[in-house]
Amino acid sequence: MADGETVRVDFRTEPSRYKHWKLGFDGPVATLAMDVQEDGGLGPGYELKLNSYDLGVDVELSDAVQRLRFEHPEIGAVVITSGKERVFCAGANIRMLSQSPHGFKVNFCKFTNETRNAIEDATVESRQVYLTAINGPCAGGGYELALATDWIIMADDGNTAVSLPEVPLLAVLPGTGGLTRLVDKRRVRRDRADFFCTTEEGVRGKRAVEWGLVDEVVPRSRLAEVVAARARELAARTDRPPNARGLRLVPLERTVAGDAIRYGHVACELDRTRGIALITVAGPAASPPDGAPGAHAQGSSFWPLALARELDDLVLHLRTNEAEVGVWVFRTVGRAELVEAYDRLLADHRDDWLVREVRLYLKRTLKRLDVTSRSMFTLIEPGSCFTGTLLELVLAADRAYMLDGTRRAEARPPATVRLTEANFGAYPMPNGLTRVANRHLAEPDRVEKLRARIGEDLDARAAAEAGLVTFTPDDIDWDDEVRQALEARAAFSPDALTGMEASLRFGGPETLETKIFGRLSAWQNWIFQRANAVGPKGALVVYGTGQRSEFDRRRV
Repeated sequence: MADGETVRVDFRTEPSRYKHWKLGFDGPVATLAMDVQEDGGLGPGYELKLNSYDLGVDVELSDAVQRLRFEHPEIGAVVITSGKERVFCAGANIRMLSQSPHGFKVNFCKFTNETRNAIEDATVESRQVYLTAINGPCAGGGYELALATDWIIMADDGNTAVSLPEVPLLAVLPGTGGLTRLVDKRRVRRDRADFFCTTEEGVRGKRAVEWGLVDEVVPRSRLAEVVAARARELAARTDRPPNARGLRLVPLERTVAGDAIRYGHVACELDRTRGIALITVAGPAASPPDGAPGAHAQGSSFWPLALARELDDLVLHLRTNEAEVGVWVFRTVGRAELVEAYDRLLADHRDDWLVREVRLYLKRTLKRLDVTSRSMFTLIEPGSCFTGTLLELVLAADRAYMLDGTRRAEARPPATVRLTEANFGAYPMPNGLTRVANRHLAEPDRVEKLRARIGEDLDARAAAEAGLVTFTPDDIDWDDEVRQALEARAAFSPDALTGMEASLRFGGPETLETKIFGRLSAWQNWIFQRANAVGPKGALVVYGTGQRSEFDRRRV
């Protein structure tokens, strides 16, 4: 990878293709061992030494976390450790970061944050608890990975330490939520956190426990024994069915032909001239199967699961590989009653382990949309099926346009939208609110009034009165109004839009997630462009060369 260049990234993988992670199983406990292949980077120009990682390493980790949830219902605890002797992880590869363009750096950090959030989600929601066994120096992103787990055990050998050395070494921030998790999740005292984040060598031994940086330190000779015991204890608390059969996530099929990207239920047409992606989501073609057993029998073809996988992959593909396509426009086609029937199945069988995982996957996919730095519009027209789960695309959008009435020379009835129970708790945003509640912060009573309208078909006027859509032009004005809105959006500064959208999307309470992504969008985004980090004498550029960095000492 030459300086400033990026490679196209494919987020589809499976265990047989892993280069950097080894999966092991022992009853209810799984082990994810990080054993990074030094010459296995996504691009040329750097070596992944000391278990340092690039995006390819994290793509595999994300896939493994996903597969453990779906393919291994018997697993109640997952141990993350290193497959190398006396080194845990040196964090993100510095050479990779220094030669990557700014946008790639930010998207790399965003994806790694989403993967750590998925680990925490698996612990809390899937009852698949993660713990970390630190068997050697654990720095930067390596410690941030450990922070995402529920329990951290470290070898006490005089050499192993945890550290967040980004500020003193690289003049950037820990990019994967480390600062926020340190004080918000582990509740480390501020003055201790300040010292910890400004010392290169980190903290080891009993002090690491006293300060709350890790949960246990044990002699290296007992590390494996103690980790195994803790993992068994955590696994015993799960409600996951020990004898259930997992669902294999079959390879995801995607075709790319010119500017068209197609999956089974999701299609995307790229208009590169205007910087617009036209995304069409197809509702189910048939009624849902008979209850949870039917969902199990359909496997990866179960419509809500297939939808989550396809939409998730498209979001990642566009976000990483199509940086200049800045406006995403969502449409749907299908029958509202079928979408509603699937939502009812998911709600009625939410206690089934697989149905729970499908709902959680949809939640994570919609959250990925929430934090994506693209303008998102929805177009609601006759023949659409923005119902329940698919109505979340309307609520997640920056604007929603709904055609009032019908189109001339068309026999289809006017467009409607329909609320289901899924819109009132199944898919919370990063701020912990439903998208309906987030939309009506000034009128919280309206949420319950809308709940009373579940199952009702709302035409353009009713949807506007309910606060579910932004504008409702009729057929005479529709084409011009939509065109002008898209052209105006594409003409604005992408930087200004990224900041504006991130600020407007998350009203209401702050959470660990909103703090992490808010600070990534603002502080890390800004710091990654400053000369103190990436200028000719910036710390990120000269790291490892023997040269001293030179800083502009003026505070901003």
